[in-house]
Amino acid sequence: MQAFNPNTINFTDQAILHFTNALSGKPDEFAIRIGVREAGCSGYEYFFEYTNKENDNDILFQHNSCKILIDKESHKFMQGSEIDFQESGLNQGIVFKNPNAKVTCGCGESFSV
Repeated sequence: MQAFNPNTINFTDQAILHFTNALSGKPDEFAIRIGVREAGCSGYEYFFEYTNKENDNDILFQHNSCKILIDKESHKFMQGSEIDFQESGLNQGIVFKNPNAKVTCGCGESFSV
């Protein structure tokens, strides 16, 4: 795993493996887009989607064949975050450890800064 950098977004090995598996079988130009949008009970929520288009305002994170795009506006909200993939019993999913999130809703789906 790479060293923590508070000016960027850090991905755990488990997260990279999860995203790599999600992209498996997709054409090489596909990536995972991660972003932040206004929604949820606390103000903002994270979203994920497949994309085959890199925009001018995107920041590319790449590890081998795994490509992750985050737009610069979302990056401001997520700067210094660690993105992890965790499994606990029957539950599994992406977990954001975001130092910019001041309040997280009870369900953990949204946050405010």
